[in-house]
Amino acid sequence: MRVLLLEDEAEIGQWITRGLTEAGHVVDHLADGAEALTAASSRDYDLIVLDRMTPTLDGLSVLRGIRAIGKTTPAMFLTALGAVEDRVEGLEVGADDYLAKPFAMSEFLARANALMRRAQMGDGQAELSVLTVGPLELDLIRRNCRRNGQAIELNTKEFNLLEIMMRNKGRVVTRTMLLEQIWNLNFDPMTNVVETHMSRLRAKIEKPFGDTLIRTLRGSGYVLDD
Repeated sequence: MRVLLLEDEAEIGQWITRGLTEAGHVVDHLADGAEALTAASSRDYDLIVLDRMTPTLDGLSVLRGIRAIGKTTPAMFLTALGAVEDRVEGLEVGADDYLAKPFAMSEFLARANALMRRAQMGDGQAELSVLTVGPLELDLIRRNCRRNGQAIELNTKEFNLLEIMMRNKGRVVTRTMLLEQIWNLNFDPMTNVVETHMSRLRAKIEKPFGDTLIRTLRGSGYVLDD
């Protein structure tokens, strides 16, 4: 997926870009509002992420311009202006979501991915309650897992790990993402908690079947092949 990011604070922009890139997306990071409007007008994006207070044109003006030319690309505001009236104003000009700073990368990625999935599926189609990747089937309502029709018992953490991997099939899922989304940790506790739970999950979904589904990319994270 290609994402347009308008963020004039270099450090924050780099952090967001890194998070999106690690999640498998291509990011065009711009710091100037007028440049962002030009980019959004001339290229196709799967998601537009906007700060509100930016040089030349503010984020609200950028989104107004994007909507004025008929672009319906999902858009999210990511800004320090988090009062109710600010959120309402952002949504009224055409934003699909509004997240106030400071924020956790896990929440931002979850919202960003949800917007892109929703756009891909179409407005009238509900999100699937059963995830399927190759021989694996994960029922999100009944909370059960099957491979080739055979039931696999997973504990809560293992189930959550597999859900994240299946939602990101074919893309790298980093250790940082897993710590944030499953253990709600925005720092590295310097333990092997991720590796331990991933090893237990793989022992259940791979070892009895004699093959590999999840690959470890040293220094990067994990990939569930689709």
